[in-house]
Amino acid sequence: MDVVIVDDTQINVTLMQALISKVDGCKPVCFTDSAAGLAWCIDREPDLVIVDYMMPAPDGIEFIRRLRATPGKADVPILMVTADHEKDVRYRALETGATDFLTKPIDRIEFLSRVRNMLAIRTSHLVLANRAAILADEVSKATAVIHQRERETIYRLARAAEFRDPETGAHIQRMAHYSTLIAGRLGWAEEALDMLLQAAPMHDVGKLGTPDHILLKPGRLTPEEFGIMKKHTSIGWDILHGSSSPILQLAAEIALSHHEKFDGSGYPNGLRGDDIPLAGRIVAVADVFDALTSQRPYKNAWELARAIEFLEQGRDSHFDATCIDAFLGQMDAVLEIRENFNDGHQG
Repeated sequence: MDVVIVDDTQINVTLMQALISKVDGCKPVCFTDSAAGLAWCIDREPDLVIVDYMMPAPDGIEFIRRLRATPGKADVPILMVTADHEKDVRYRALETGATDFLTKPIDRIEFLSRVRNMLAIRTSHLVLANRAAILADEVSKATAVIHQRERETIYRLARAAEFRDPETGAHIQRMAHYSTLIAGRLGWAEEALDMLLQAAPMHDVGKLGTPDHILLKPGRLTPEEFGIMKKHTSIGWDILHGSSSPILQLAAEIALSHHEKFDGSGYPNGLRGDDIPLAGRIVAVADVFDALTSQRPYKNAWELARAIEFLEQGRDSHFDATCIDAFLGQMDAVLEIRENFNDGHQG
């Protein structure tokens, strides 16, 4: 343990250095210049500081004041060395942050006893700090496990919906990553992007409640059938809302709003413009683009240029133009996602 000795009288430093050397596990670090000693203590991590009062600036009181004002130095034990008659100095030192005192002339037995007591205090502080760090690490690990299980459950629920639909697990991966591309360009924080990546795949979970003869119909739906199909947004909301999970709360919002259109012609609530939650506007672009450019049993994949033209034509009618610009401005990243999550990749 580093024991710092600060005294402008060399003979005093030599005496205390010799005594500290007798304490097992201790290394004396000595200064006759108080400013140099203070700088060392501020930049490093002393285990005990022994400082004289009567020194050129900074004196012992000012030394303690500055050290205690330094972040992380509140628990470092400090022994102030004073003359026996300097009671007012000791009182001020206590108010400033001294832990204990030594009086001149220094008594060897008293000195060693106080040093050992102070180092025992320091050891206790370090042990408690270490235990707190270990506990925080264990809590973090346990929380991470819980979050991972939550995410796996969410993903598998999303896949359950996709298995009833002629789409693939790669679709929900692509549209989720497209969504985070858009949100990232719009300035979303890292934590919010991660939540969106987990929540976006749940956008069509309401299809679990759509009858097979409608969901799997190869041809065009009748108006009545399309009316039933549209209910998957509300069913998704009913499945997901009310959860204490922030991810599921966001997923519920997306499930309900991702088929709204910017001009108010979408469903289920006919929301218009900024009344549509931003997450829903983002996912609308990502979902439609991937649906257009993906091969399905009932259609061929559109060429990239044709899909981009469709998005452009839907600016401020079907889609939020801000989201369109954020998406189309990152086509290199879009193509990389398409490559990484092709239809042979099921997550």
